[in-house]
Formats: sequence, structure tokens, C-alpha cells
Amino acid sequence: MLQRTDCSVPDGHYAGMNFANQQSIASQVVRFAIAYFFCVAGELVGAPVGAQPLTPAQAPPALESSAWANQFDAQVDHRLQVPAAQQAVYVTLLMQTLAQANTENSGTQAFVLVDRNPNVQAAFVLVHLQSGIWQWIGATAVSTGKVGAYEHFVTPLGVFAHTLDNPDFRAEGTFNKNHIRGYGLKGLRVFDFGWQFAERGWGVGGSSRMRLQMHATDPATLEERVGSVQSEGCIRIPSSLNVFLDMHGVLDAAYEEATVQGDDLWVLKPGRSIVPWPGRYMVIVDSQVLTRPDWSPAPPVLQKASAARALTNRRVQRTGLKPELTKPNVRTTL
Repeated sequence: MLQRTDCSVPDGHYAGMNFANQQSIASQVVRFAIAYFFCVAGELVGAPVGAQPLTPAQAPPALESSAWANQFDAQVDHRLQVPAAQQAVYVTLLMQTLAQANTENSGTQAFVLVDRNPNVQAAFVLVHLQSGIWQWIGATAVSTGKVGAYEHFVTPLGVFAHTLDNPDFRAEGTFNKNHIRGYGLKGLRVFDFGWQFAERGWGVGGSSRMRLQMHATDPATLEERVGSVQSEGCIRIPSSLNVFLDMHGVLDAAYEEATVQGDDLWVLKPGRSIVPWPGRYMVIVDSQVLTRPDWSPAPPVLQKASAARALTNRRVQRTGLKPELTKPNVRTTL
């Protein structure tokens, strides 16, 4: 199987997406905003913030999604505990982005939402139920595009369909010239969203096309940095999230439809336990926050480096020596 280069500059085609009715989605945004107002005002005591209140008839699907939230907690690491009020903000942002893209959102389906903001760097798994309720499954740290180097892109914003037009493949687990396994361990899935226009992060800027993918990264060297901008424009995710999305078919609506039609898709592993609400969209947003929220701390390895730099600066101020003459006993570079 041909292996593609991670987020490489393309010479291929541009992947489009299907569109639907904007008005119905916009009305959902309005309904959600009203429900959220009453939640924060204390009018809906006991109702989950960021969702419409459950009725007895709606309880079974909500409980079903909660069970998958428990599985997420048990199976995925680098998890983030997002406050309920902030969950509501992200649901609203997701709905607005879907409406702006005229993307269909009438049925029960999962979404992977990514906040590319450098102060956040997180992915969220959410489910929209047929009843109109949104269910929060979980959140984890990720890495998006780091500008300043050749062929490094700003991760593009928008709604990206996961279809068979851009078939997924699996990592070979081989090392590159820098002794890095760019797609992670052998067998991990690379979720391919096709060629997309993105802002160039080098030279004079402008835009060109990059291959947008969501994939794992080297567990020995790079996974400890998820939660900070690190990639060439793709979305790097923890290996455990990769396995969760893969083995539970979270974004595999199109793949499951193909298997029902009799297609034999080699990329799908046997023994999967598919969620009852597979989705087909990854949505990338920028929350525009200016400071790092407490619920999304910087990776520990970067916190240590920052502390070491602060120690060096204090020694320079105290001794008057130039930085290159100061020899701290803590490694300051990564």
C-alpha cells in the first residue's frame, strides 16, 4: 500500500463535500442558545449544561451515549476535563460552523471537533441525537500546525467529510531520516480528508493545498507534546484516541454504508465494536481564546522547558552574564 507523506504539498485533486439545508441547522442553534441560557440561569436544575433537558422518552439514547463516554474515559489517555459551561460553548460553536457550511445535521451521528487555537489544542468527540440533544463523549489533547518552517501549514478551518473518495490507510511504523515514526506505530489508522487549501506558514504566506489527515505520532518522542502546536498542518492525536476512533467506527458512517453494500474494505480491522451513531465529519474551529484555560494545560515536557528557561533568565538577571555563558543544570532545549 502506497504511504503518503505527512501533510505534504499536493499535486492531486481537491476533495469537496456534500451540503444540505442551512435553515434547519440555524434553528437548532437558536434552540440550543435558549436552552443554554436557562441552564446557566439555574432554571433547568439537574439538566446537563450545554444540552436540552432530558425527558423520560429521551433518557435511553442519552444513557447509551453516557456509556460510551465511560468507555472513552477508560480507553483514551491525554484526556481533558472540560467544564460543563465550556462544553456548551463548543457545542454552540460546532453548530454554528455546521450551519455556515450548510452541512446536514438532522440525524443521529458523531462528530470530531478540533480547536486549533494554540492555547487550547484539543479534540472533542460529541454526538448529536435524533431528538436534538447533544451528548459529550470526551476530550483529549492534540497537536495542529506549527508555522515557521518550510511546508508547514496553518491547520485549515471548516467541515471536512470522511469519505471513501480519500480512503484511509495504515501506518507502516517505519522511521524517517530523523528517526521519527511520523504516523505512529505500525497498524495505526491514518484518517484521510483529502487535499485542502490552507495558509502557508513559511515564506511570504499565501495559500496552497495540503493533504489533511488525522493520525497518531511517534509515541516515544512526539506524543508527549500533544497539547501544543507541533504538526505540519495535520491533526496529531494520541495513539489511544486513534484506536478508539478506529475500533469503534466513530467517523465511519460512509465506510459502514459501503460494507453493507458488500464492499470488502481492507482498512477496517476485524473485531470492531461499532458505536450506534457513526459520523462522517471532522470539524475544525478556532475558539480565539487569548490565554491558556486551566482545563487544557501545556504538555508537561513543555512546562519543564519553560521552567528551565525561567531559571536561566533569573540567573542572567542576578549575575549579569550573557545567556550563552550561563550553564543551568536543567536541560532547556527540546
